[in-house]
Amino acid sequence: MSCPIPLSIIIPTLNEGHTLGRTLDRLPLGPALEVIVADGGSTDDTCDIALARGVRVVVACGGRGVQLNQGAALARGEILLFLHADTQLPPQAEALVRSALAQPGVVAGAFDLAIDGPGWGLRWVEWGVKWRSRWLHLPYGDQAIFLSAERFRQMGGFAPLPIMEDFDLVQRLNRQGHLAIVPVPVVTSSRRWQRLGVWRTTLTNQGMVLGYLLGRDGQQLADWYRHLGRSRPS
Repeated sequence: MSCPIPLSIIIPTLNEGHTLGRTLDRLPLGPALEVIVADGGSTDDTCDIALARGVRVVVACGGRGVQLNQGAALARGEILLFLHADTQLPPQAEALVRSALAQPGVVAGAFDLAIDGPGWGLRWVEWGVKWRSRWLHLPYGDQAIFLSAERFRQMGGFAPLPIMEDFDLVQRLNRQGHLAIVPVPVVTSSRRWQRLGVWRTTLTNQGMVLGYLLGRDGQQLADWYRHLGRSRPS
């Protein structure tokens, strides 16, 4: 049986060839860090980009929750960190994660969020994320949620949802203890805010949360979200 390592980073992908290389190149790859790309059936060069960098790839269709669980099932890390393909971790991420999880009562954590783009609208979004994370204890998946592998498996991992799997996990974690927010940001792409606009993107995200809380079918929510993501504001 292989020996555990300190940290496993699991990246869900679906046609992320234009963003994944940059994310992987900024990770401090080495014996203390494991990276697993959990792909949802990409038809571009996403998997080739990961394999060319020596990253392990698992293909698991059925929604992002299923992808993440498949990646976590292969992970040897004592700590699991779930990272979006268009998001870069700070250089000292492993030390920050360990420090956060060592705090009394902390069951999991996430990072502050910075959006890679100019404009007051994106700064407003960053402020809103900081407020939501600290006061409502609701970080989202683009903030690189992390927790111990043991706790993740005890909880049964992510719900097998096509979308909102991060929101569901955070809700369950909040019932177990405190979520620490690391006061150093991950940097995520502004592509969705640029495509849809700040206000429309924000309203879409809140609509997803409302739909989930009202018990709407997960596949319907996922289809609606993808439809909006492909459309442009008039």
